[in-house]
Amino acid sequence: MTEQVIRGLGVSPGVVVGPWLRFGNAATTSADDPVSGPVDQELARAKSALAEVADDMTARAAKVDGVAAEILKTSSMMARDPGIVAAVEKHLLAGTPTAHAVHLAFDGFADKLSALGGYMAERATDLRDIGGRTVAVLLGEPLPGIPAPGYPFVLVARDLAPADTAMLGDSDVIGLLTSEGGPTSHTAILAKALGLPAVVSCPDLDALVDGEPVLVDGTTGEVVIAPTQARQDAAREQAAADAVRLQAATGPGHTADGTPVQLLVNIGTVDDAVATGPLDSEGVGLFRTEFMYLGKTTEPTLEEQTASYTTVFEQFAGRKVVVRTLDAGSDKPLPFLDLGTEENPALGVRGLRIGTVFPETLATQLTALARAADATGADLWVMAPMVATVDEAANFAELARGVGLRKVGAMIEIPAAALRAADLLTHLDFVSIGTNDLSQYTLAVDRMAGSLAPLLDPWQPPLLDLIAMVGAAGAMHGKPVGVCGEAGSDPSLAPVLVGLGVTSLSMSAPALPAVRVALADVSIEQCRAAADAASAAANPTAARAAAARIVGRG
Repeated sequence: MTEQVIRGLGVSPGVVVGPWLRFGNAATTSADDPVSGPVDQELARAKSALAEVADDMTARAAKVDGVAAEILKTSSMMARDPGIVAAVEKHLLAGTPTAHAVHLAFDGFADKLSALGGYMAERATDLRDIGGRTVAVLLGEPLPGIPAPGYPFVLVARDLAPADTAMLGDSDVIGLLTSEGGPTSHTAILAKALGLPAVVSCPDLDALVDGEPVLVDGTTGEVVIAPTQARQDAAREQAAADAVRLQAATGPGHTADGTPVQLLVNIGTVDDAVATGPLDSEGVGLFRTEFMYLGKTTEPTLEEQTASYTTVFEQFAGRKVVVRTLDAGSDKPLPFLDLGTEENPALGVRGLRIGTVFPETLATQLTALARAADATGADLWVMAPMVATVDEAANFAELARGVGLRKVGAMIEIPAAALRAADLLTHLDFVSIGTNDLSQYTLAVDRMAGSLAPLLDPWQPPLLDLIAMVGAAGAMHGKPVGVCGEAGSDPSLAPVLVGLGVTSLSMSAPALPAVRVALADVSIEQCRAAADAASAAANPTAARAAAARIVGRG
């Protein structure tokens, strides 16, 4: 048949070609299903199924590490939530068939989380996944999940629950293609962490043809159905050549004419640090410390935090480590921080604002960081998340320096901070742009709203304009400007970001070689010209094309 091209959002770079298989669907239930037995008997059966799913999640978590392990542990805790059991019992007492009662219980909680938006909406996807697994156990059907055909294939799905995405590393999957999802979803983040090319928010997947291969370009978002043999051969040859070049690329990041660009990694746990410490990076550009708090029922003590930070810093001896203080809040709830209920968590008490409600939590963390840095001699840089005003930046800097921290900065995630970056930098030593949140606040789009994912494209010209303002502020003050959001791992966008004034890029470790090569291919003047062209474009597609005409595909 004639090849056909469809498009989505490329969220994890690389090109793969091969057969495709769909994700295994969850079992369906109905209120008309037969009622199996007495309520107490069926409740016990439901509890047993929930325990089996929770144990499976725990077992999966033991096989992976870092962010993936934390996601699976959280899913296991959800399956053991007594609130779910109570909801199942309520539906059973109303005469609902057992499997359908479980489905309704999970669906009810998931709907409530979806309405909250942000991180909580992402947890809704987890809940529905756990519910589907529990239903499958009750019905004696195979668990929904990733096929295991015994040969490499492209996985096609509406979307993936984080629990499944976390297990992709042990599968035959060579690429991802989903009809929903966005550039900052867990699917995108973990695909990058695993080095799997991925395209999300591709609405035309019904056009895929059984028995015909598919080509997925995770850089451009292009998907070719039934590609010609010539195109398949060219893609495989190019992929092989790219692999050789990427393997040969080493050392500090720089442009073709020697302009330095620090290439750093994102980490979230001690395990991440141990795994990425030996890699060829210039350090850590984003240590998401909230991952060390998630899943805990009590706040880690000063001593516990100091020990954890010490271990992390030791993995990057002699290299820069940028730490983000606790970025939690009502959209990333922690049991030991009661922030109450908020109508819109994404605009509520989160990030640095936690310090206004629980000042001792922030003070303890800063003290632990200072002690760990003193013990290891680490090149420690500490930044606050969700800074909105100059006063907030000044107050945080005073607090951090008061406990002995020498390099203090802020995340630029709110348009107000980007607009006044020059003023913030009068009090700070550096700033780092979190493109994930800056995108959602600039475009007024929930990061988890799959149908609006194209608005969160990091190539959006308004977002590039704000990055340019921050870059100019950094140049004026002679202070570093980093990017640590998902945009930092896009090799085609890297030259544009550098052209906008960014001096360091932080990313998932597998993205390092491709970004290093992309920058080494272009001069700083090409970067600046590409940045001007992309910013002047009318939309993300035009921005990509304009930059590519100057610097190539990247």
